[in-house]
Amino acid sequence: MIGASSHTGVDVCAPDRVSPPLPRADAERIARLLKALSDPTRLQILSLIEAAPSGEACVCDLTEPFDMTQPAISHHLRILVEANILRRDKRGSWTWYSINPGQLEPIRHVLPGPAFLQPTP
Repeated sequence: MIGASSHTGVDVCAPDRVSPPLPRADAERIARLLKALSDPTRLQILSLIEAAPSGEACVCDLTEPFDMTQPAISHHLRILVEANILRRDKRGSWTWYSINPGQLEPIRHVLPGPAFLQPTP
């Protein structure tokens, strides 16, 4: 128990200067990031973009590796863009995506794993 103390041999919960919780606005922002990242396809999309030599990928490049339609991949990309995890750059009739590394910073220390979650040197 946090802050447990013993009185007459019985454990009693008595908080001892527990630090304040994560501010609500920060918790909500991190929860939105985690929700956007909670889908395996979205994590795979991020890994493909991160592995691309230029650090970006066209939507047409992201459809082929999956057994999904282009609208389904676009749906996942939209969720990642709305969470500000990906940046979108429209070039002619194609849209290119790159990882917004600063957006993942709040969860880097919580989630070890893929390179896109780790700080760049």
